[in-house]
Amino acid sequence: MKQGYSATEEWALAADASDPLADFRAEFFVPSHEGREIAYFCGNSLGLQPRAARQAVIDELDYWAKLAVEGHFRGRLPWLDYHEFVRDDLAYLTGSNPGEVVAMNTLSVNLHLLMVSFYRPTAERPAILIEKSAFPSDRYAVEAQVRFHGFDPATALIEIEPDQPGGTLSDEAILRAIDEHGSRVALVMLPGIQYLTGQALDLATITRQAHAKGCIVGFDLAHAVGNISLNLHDSGCDFAVWCSYKYLNSGPGAVAGAFVHERHAHTDRPRFAGWWGHEKSTRFQMGPEFRPTPGADGWQLSNPPILALAPLRISLQVFRHAGFDTLRRKSEALTGYLEWLINEQVADVLAIATPAEPARRGCQLSLRVKGPRDSGRSLFDHLQQDGIVVDWREPDIIRASPVPLYNRFMDCRRLVESIRQWRDSRRD
Repeated sequence: MKQGYSATEEWALAADASDPLADFRAEFFVPSHEGREIAYFCGNSLGLQPRAARQAVIDELDYWAKLAVEGHFRGRLPWLDYHEFVRDDLAYLTGSNPGEVVAMNTLSVNLHLLMVSFYRPTAERPAILIEKSAFPSDRYAVEAQVRFHGFDPATALIEIEPDQPGGTLSDEAILRAIDEHGSRVALVMLPGIQYLTGQALDLATITRQAHAKGCIVGFDLAHAVGNISLNLHDSGCDFAVWCSYKYLNSGPGAVAGAFVHERHAHTDRPRFAGWWGHEKSTRFQMGPEFRPTPGADGWQLSNPPILALAPLRISLQVFRHAGFDTLRRKSEALTGYLEWLINEQVADVLAIATPAEPARRGCQLSLRVKGPRDSGRSLFDHLQQDGIVVDWREPDIIRASPVPLYNRFMDCRRLVESIRQWRDSRRD
């Protein structure tokens, strides 16, 4: 039995009782279904609401009501500096230096802004290297950038094909593609965690190989930030972008983030300029010449949305309080338990597409029903009706993510028990 796991209710309850992070569940609102808390496995799509987020937003509304424009300079957290109040915690979560990270815009906007600076194609080196199953937003963005620069995606967009069971990518396939095409590649643009399969990529190894071939390297960390250890500074990648509404629990459409390695802090690369990216000390002199703030802050365009940043500030404080190393240990145990239950009890109906090695995944398991697509949709609908929230991704994947901040071992047991009930009902 792996790690002493057991399928009994007694074991799961005991594991939850001894969980050092058990109290953090109470810091989130957990919706109910038919009078019972749901089993929520959709933090990879939208994180639960931190209870303290509401008051944080109300506080800023109150400052607006009482101080009006003076809220930029007064109050507990003056608005002029508000984006700086999440900087250290973002650096902590991403393994970055504070000057390398900024909270701004949304993921796709940030991706375009950073590609303006870091995708500089030439006739000899026009290509962007991505993976075949890239998230549509990334695919659309890189294709649009290729066309914007006057190149043809048919020849300037290179896609790495999955080469492993379940649709994952071997390290060898990624490095082989970099070796084969590197001389033509201006930008390697890959995910930290592949959204469909849940596979985590080796950022440092990819970066090292791509830089050796003269390529710039960027990562989409939408499914990685707040989920796995990133060490962005040490990885050496040139830039990264992420959203904050998944594992960072900052609300629908939350303010996203970006990383720019400190070696580019004073870059003369072109960028789309905005006044909030102008150096802070002279911003309000309103001069005509743009002087970028050193570091990631220099890619900002507009003043930050205070009401949207407040929930992010609260959520990041929860991460800091919990301690990311502790969260990661629980994540590995919790995801391992769900994997073990599936393999022990419902392997006849489910296959796991996500890599089995903890180092090659976060907390998401991507599941395929063994059978036609309609069977997968049937299981998905059954789980929803049973108060168990997972998500469906075409063509045939059910994603379930036991998030260590608020999921329990009993949630994993409940999910698999419901799958067993669905299986057994189809046999009757």
